[in-house]
Amino acid sequence: MSEPDADSSIKPQIKKILAHLSSKPGVYQMLDKDGETLYVGKAKNLNNRVKSYFVKKHQSPKTELLVTYIEDIHTTVTDTETEALLLENNLIKKYKPRFNVIFRDDKSYPFVFLSGGDFPRLAYHRGAKKEKGEYFGPFPSTSAVRQSLSLMQKVFQVRQCEDSYFANRSRPCLQYQIKRCTAPCVDYISKEDYQKDVDNIRLFYRGKSDKVIARLQKKMDKASESLEFELAARYRDQIKQMRHVMQQQVISGTASDLDVVGVAYASGTCCILLVFIRNGMIVGNKTYYPKVPKHSDLDEIINSFLTFYYLSGAEVPKQVFLEKLPEDYKTIAEALSEHKQSKVALKVASRGQTKEWQEFANKNAQHSLRARLNSKSNFTKRLLELQKSLQLESMPKHVECFDISHTQGNQTVGSCVVFDENGPKKSDYRIFNISGIEPGDDYAAMEQVLTRRYKRLKTDEKALPDLVIVDGGKGQLAKAEDVFNQLDITNVPLIGVSKGSDRKVGMEQIWFPGQHRPLLLDEDSKALHFIQHIRDESHRFAITKHRHRRTKSGTKSLLEEIPGVGAKRRQSLLRHFGGWQEIEKASAKDIAKAPGVSLSLAQKIYDYLHS
Repeated sequence: MSEPDADSSIKPQIKKILAHLSSKPGVYQMLDKDGETLYVGKAKNLNNRVKSYFVKKHQSPKTELLVTYIEDIHTTVTDTETEALLLENNLIKKYKPRFNVIFRDDKSYPFVFLSGGDFPRLAYHRGAKKEKGEYFGPFPSTSAVRQSLSLMQKVFQVRQCEDSYFANRSRPCLQYQIKRCTAPCVDYISKEDYQKDVDNIRLFYRGKSDKVIARLQKKMDKASESLEFELAARYRDQIKQMRHVMQQQVISGTASDLDVVGVAYASGTCCILLVFIRNGMIVGNKTYYPKVPKHSDLDEIINSFLTFYYLSGAEVPKQVFLEKLPEDYKTIAEALSEHKQSKVALKVASRGQTKEWQEFANKNAQHSLRARLNSKSNFTKRLLELQKSLQLESMPKHVECFDISHTQGNQTVGSCVVFDENGPKKSDYRIFNISGIEPGDDYAAMEQVLTRRYKRLKTDEKALPDLVIVDGGKGQLAKAEDVFNQLDITNVPLIGVSKGSDRKVGMEQIWFPGQHRPLLLDEDSKALHFIQHIRDESHRFAITKHRHRRTKSGTKSLLEEIPGVGAKRRQSLLRHFGGWQEIEKASAKDIAKAPGVSLSLAQKIYDYLHS
């Protein structure tokens, strides 16, 4: 949001939230002073959509009224806009926000309905689920349901007529003539054979569509061998249609009630995000920031949280999924089972829909943690403690940190990230492509980056930072000192940060010019947390830009570094996706669709590209 468009009356806590929004699709909740949800909305781009509420000229008086009540904003990032749409609906039904009643159509999403009886019918359904049978969905639109029903009718020929019409037939209707129904109304198919078709439909809507597609594939191959090319083309189109319908249910599944625990931990702050799955649908999530005692490890944090949360009156589902089971998971599961008076299982989400939900939970935990670290109210306290720990004359309001990244000396880049009193200032981030040095010479790379950065600032007469941090020990710090001496920079404090001999997080060493022993800060020091935060951000930014440069140059792709991905599989992936960027955007399940790539290898590729 540009400064001229900003509303000067925006509350301070809202300004901090707006400064750190994701640009990905997702759902946002507007909350009032009591924590009640005022409004739930979806967005293709959360950053653009949420900021649009806080401009001087609103589209309607109702929007202006909503903004006056907003005291907090919660966001949930999704992979696609379709996910955001379905999640938005679930949250609206759950919270019934008063501003949604005013602004939005509160119709429920449509389902596919499979009735009971010897010869079930398949039908479109919207509204209350009063009739006995099975409901599959929800779908994002009526047309998606109609398309799904049409597909099922073509492939399995299960009836879709009303029961009254079915009971009064004495001969087959037109649907039988055009091969859209097997005419169970006049006993043209046995109950057993009809149930086989119904079972296939259940398989499809329960996510086991691979078996259904395999059946169509066999029919297509058989038609091709018989030179029935039109029929083969029809099967080909049906497979395409099935895959299209499958994509409409990204956020929905068919599992029983369960919770998925996502965890993110950095800079002394832990975020635990619970995703609630009920009747196979994500109905919402909740974020917790437990107070983490000194020297706690992640296993201990998860143990404490699971027992505290589920034994304090929260609903206990049949299954709780985590990325990694804590050491005492059996004991915890027994305690929860006794509390619920039925079996409760703690499991690792290793594949399928639960794996996707786990990735969803982890991603949103990381997003929430970054937002909290970047906008939390005690950010000034961290800077004040940094001033005290480093014995600076004043609180640093402009801090710059530098890091170098390369692969075996090739495609070297240097990063500069900037933090002010509000956190990361991404508009001031800079990347430097390094040239003219010996491959792998990090000292020369750092010298070049610092020279280019501060020579430019001095030439343009721009303000120098209050503190400069270089990622490295005494060697990198000495090189930074040389650059500052050459540029006659004498009034900017300079430190180096290294991970120490055992390279453990929390044991970082802080180096000062002219000193032979590093400063070691306590693990729970707010000053250390700030240094870790800016160091990690510079590292992330350097690696990201280095990968982009390497991919663009084509000298060495990331895929070449993954065991099991040879030249043939790389070519297969390129042909299937059309380019490196598409591969990076794909999920593990999408990668597995490329010829010659198993699901386990696809997961390995996905994990490596996103590590």
